[in-house]
Amino acid sequence: MSQSASPPLVAVLNGPNMNMLGLRQPHLYGSATLDDVEQLCAETAEQLGLAIDFRQTNGEGELVSWVQECRGRAQGIVINPAGYTTSIALMDALLAADIPAIEVHVTNIHRREEFRQHSYVSKAAIGVICGLGVRGYSLALTAMADLLLEASA
Repeated sequence: MSQSASPPLVAVLNGPNMNMLGLRQPHLYGSATLDDVEQLCAETAEQLGLAIDFRQTNGEGELVSWVQECRGRAQGIVINPAGYTTSIALMDALLAADIPAIEVHVTNIHRREEFRQHSYVSKAAIGVICGLGVRGYSLALTAMADLLLEASA
């Protein structure tokens, strides 16, 4: 009897204020809630044959710890660092995790205030998806599935 392999695990990590999605500035972020995003990610992951670990925190240290935990546990990270885009600690953790990471933003940070346009997280990410609303998460998971498939070939 052969044992089936478990699906690749992708951590979907969300930074500060993402728990306010759907309530906070809906003219910018839309009406979808973080629960809606989690459901979208779960459905997308299932279609792609991925497992996800979906989390949100308002604490920078906790987000850094979660990234560190991914090393040796997850095959990839989809991260919306939100207000922690300029965190050197988060960038360093992503580099140390030594697995592919894709950065996601609901809004197009390049069309917003200048202080939002710089991201240290981007220096550790293999790609960035921004400005496409919450569907950016689904696109990031699709890209991650493709990357993991390429890496295993």
